[in-house]
Amino acid sequence: MAERSFAREVEDLRLGDGDTFRGEGILAITKALLQSGVAYVGGYQGSPISHLMDVLADAKDVLDDLGVVFQSSANEAAAAAMLSASVMYPLRGAVAWKSTVGTNVASDALANLASGGVTGGTMIIVGEDYGEGSSIMQERTHAFAMKSQMWLLDPRPDHECIVNLIEKGFELSEVSNTPVMLEVRVRACHMHGTFACKDNVKPAHTIKDALNNPKRDVNRIVLPPAAYEHEQEKIKTRMPAAVGFIRDNKLNEWMGPKHGKVGIIMQGGMYNNVIRALQYLGLSDAYGSTQVPLYVMNVTYPVIDTEVAEFCVDKDAVLIVEEGQPEYLEQAINTVLRRRDIQARIHGKDVLPMGGDYTAQVLLGGVREFLEKTEPRLLGNRPPAPDAAPVLNHPAVEKLKQVVPARPPGLCTGCPERPIFAAMKLVEEELGQHHVSADIGCHLFSILPPFNIGATTMGFGLGPASTSAFNVKADKRSIAVMGDGGFWHNGLTSGIGNAVFNKHDGVFVIVDNFYTSATGGQDILSSRATNKRRKTNNSIVQAVKGIGGQWVRQIDRTYDVGKMRDTLKEALTTKDEGPKVIVASSECMLNKQRRVKPLINKAIKDGVRTVKERFGVDEDVCTGDHACIRLSGCPSLSVKQLDDPLRDDPVAAIDNSCVGCGNCGEVSEAAVLCPSFYRADVIHNPTRWDMFKSKVAMAVIGWLQRRRDRRRPALEALA
Repeated sequence: MAERSFAREVEDLRLGDGDTFRGEGILAITKALLQSGVAYVGGYQGSPISHLMDVLADAKDVLDDLGVVFQSSANEAAAAAMLSASVMYPLRGAVAWKSTVGTNVASDALANLASGGVTGGTMIIVGEDYGEGSSIMQERTHAFAMKSQMWLLDPRPDHECIVNLIEKGFELSEVSNTPVMLEVRVRACHMHGTFACKDNVKPAHTIKDALNNPKRDVNRIVLPPAAYEHEQEKIKTRMPAAVGFIRDNKLNEWMGPKHGKVGIIMQGGMYNNVIRALQYLGLSDAYGSTQVPLYVMNVTYPVIDTEVAEFCVDKDAVLIVEEGQPEYLEQAINTVLRRRDIQARIHGKDVLPMGGDYTAQVLLGGVREFLEKTEPRLLGNRPPAPDAAPVLNHPAVEKLKQVVPARPPGLCTGCPERPIFAAMKLVEEELGQHHVSADIGCHLFSILPPFNIGATTMGFGLGPASTSAFNVKADKRSIAVMGDGGFWHNGLTSGIGNAVFNKHDGVFVIVDNFYTSATGGQDILSSRATNKRRKTNNSIVQAVKGIGGQWVRQIDRTYDVGKMRDTLKEALTTKDEGPKVIVASSECMLNKQRRVKPLINKAIKDGVRTVKERFGVDEDVCTGDHACIRLSGCPSLSVKQLDDPLRDDPVAAIDNSCVGCGNCGEVSEAAVLCPSFYRADVIHNPTRWDMFKSKVAMAVIGWLQRRRDRRRPALEALA
């Protein structure tokens, strides 16, 4: 169950010649694939292309009509290996994933694919998750493209440009027998725009055709001596073919005046921000009518030497706008100019930051400094540029930073992973701290307050493998945590299988919330829901036992903090040898709410009796020590200041965002904190029996309250 449905939007994928497409970038990318005659598509979800995988899944009927095979791959390596279908056959194929982590996972298959080369056009669509609040290490796809000699497209953020680059990218791949990578950033994936459609194209050669007419060319297989010949083929044949195609089809763009003393060369993806910076300097309008010559590299690898030389030959200075480090393009362009004895001075990382987001504000400063050094005349008559520094550096803002606490990312309200880490804190209180290896996924937030659990994270599904070195006899055991998505992605073999084989005496917690929740709630092998197009409901416990796991415990309700605590304690203290595996299962609350809320709202609207659970805190009982908050961290659990002048400390309170998971009460009971938590059943469309019981209950409560008041001693004031 993905976080949103594209069932309505995918109907626009049927638009044909003469129609105008209007919509989100990821839908435009999908339409471009269909217009290109793609035969098969695969991939693995991850920001910023998770929705691309969701679109492809929702477009199953459209793909079936065209004879396009779609597969949601087990991981990025599986997706990359899927492209082998294009090695021997003229099949066009595309895969997608989050880069650079996904590219690293797929690196073995990609290196072999790039070495042997392809017959049919292949495209790897990578979500370039650099900057912009990225959740991964800050690296770029550019290095991998250069290393394996794959062509890298970085389209200008414009629907027409992206669609054209995808269509031409397949042709480029076939002309040069080389896989092509196309990188799209967060803004490009989710921006809205238009483009003129073409008819969708059925694959000229289908998967069935390939199966019925098998081919084999030993020269395409990466084995000596062919592997040595592949390297020479890349240099002598494939690269020249690619350069010629890129140049002849004008995939890179010239904008602005043809001549000028200075110019700007940029990655295609940086175009919009560069234009905005120039607009602030009075050197362009919002539509790209610029007074500065621009060379937009929609293809960032390979660099087209002749185009670079032509652009720079009459310039005194050129600015290279290349986000991230190292400065690959700056080095390459310097080499091109020096070899041709072109004396244009190259600026780049001297006026722009070596790393970090190239926002419009950052580029504004860099472009202005570049022009002040090289052509100040252009800056002679310009409007005042926006500057946030006076506001951000204002003393009041500085004081506010000291008062307002940092807000680290955390688990959702009602998240079933929250009680797991509350139980771990309770065990820690009793047995002391243990080394904990974390993993990629929602549970990674346990590293932050209030839990502060976890020492390392090495990759998706690599939490258990991260404790491999700690396989020694000691007073304490290591703990590893990974999610169900990571388990099926990589962890079954590299984590649990590795631990079984090496008799690892550690504890392994598999957080099973029924989905790959961190990437948008897509179904996986162990999802409990019925999926018409996938085989779900495959047991993690059976998989663990199937590869030799002996000590395995299943907890089917993670909110039972007491049971979680006792099971963890048993795993850490048992004398049984080998890996101790705990599968802690409860449905992702975010996905559950998406599924259940519409049903509840419909039932209430239709007049059906509906009971909703709510939790609260008795203000008269709560002592205000807030231990419940420190062990839960739920966003709905807050504090409330009382009007009672005899009670200075605020008490705990539960706001209306509560989803009724009961974790706060469970934690209080397991930790023996206090009895102030209560559960209330809110009944919508009550029956007559409900109304009668309510009246009786209120009457009895009122009588008891009046009796208490009568028995309360009264003190009379002395005259």
